[in-house]
Amino acid sequence: MKHLRVVIISGLSGSGKSTALKALEDIGFYCVDNMPVVLLPKFLKIQSDPAKQIDQVAMVMDLREKSFLEKYPRIFNRLRQQGYRIEVIFIDANDEILLHRFSETRRVHPVSVKGSVMDGIRLEREMLFPLKEMADRVIDTSSLNVHQLKDAVQRAFLASSDKKRLIVNVVSFGYRYGLPADADVVFDVRFLPNPHFVDELKRHDGHHPSVRNYVMATDEAKGFIQRLFDLMDFIVPLYEREGKARINIALGCTGGHHRSVVMANQLGGYFSEKDYLVNITHRDITKS
Repeated sequence: MKHLRVVIISGLSGSGKSTALKALEDIGFYCVDNMPVVLLPKFLKIQSDPAKQIDQVAMVMDLREKSFLEKYPRIFNRLRQQGYRIEVIFIDANDEILLHRFSETRRVHPVSVKGSVMDGIRLEREMLFPLKEMADRVIDTSSLNVHQLKDAVQRAFLASSDKKRLIVNVVSFGYRYGLPADADVVFDVRFLPNPHFVDELKRHDGHHPSVRNYVMATDEAKGFIQRLFDLMDFIVPLYEREGKARINIALGCTGGHHRSVVMANQLGGYFSEKDYLVNITHRDITKS
């Protein structure tokens, strides 16, 4: 059997389980949401095939599956006896925070369809208490926003890896749609030649080789990207020294389709080569 790392995410409704799962997906886990626990043994057997080249999987399991509480202890124990490395993360938050989150989203609590949300929260907490007690890691999200939760999860699972622990988010955007609200550093690349005005290029985006070659062919683009790399070499270690968990770097052009996409990909590649954890997002690439 191939050595397979298996992370089970569970916890209270509204605590941030989906965010935690996405955080693991961003660092290379194969992820599944709402996996029925009875299917877990067969799923792991399939994923253990060396040909699949998957060595870490994560999945959310919770009370959305009616038989979860009844069956998970026996299934988890059997899988551990078979040699699987099962890790359980329990995502928690205090009752008042969970109530506030449900009030904001107007969602129905899954445990208390006809009763009050607070009754559902308390009942779910009681039902999940044994799972929380046996969890390998408990993360309380009461005081965490979405970005802080992602950081907490990713930093925990990268602790034993060779990657550096500062998380770098690179985003391309179009100025016509506004600046990214969470950007720490913004670069305007509208000074570069615009492929939008080249008939054979305008219908493609910045991922296309012809667009990339067009943008990067100019001396201005080559000079800019090298100076940008030099600037990153200077400022990123200073962010790390100050204990910053993540840095959000935004590059913008007019529409967010061409120049900013090319430059964001260039910058993301630079950070990847230096073994940083990099998330590249093209915010406006699909907008017309």
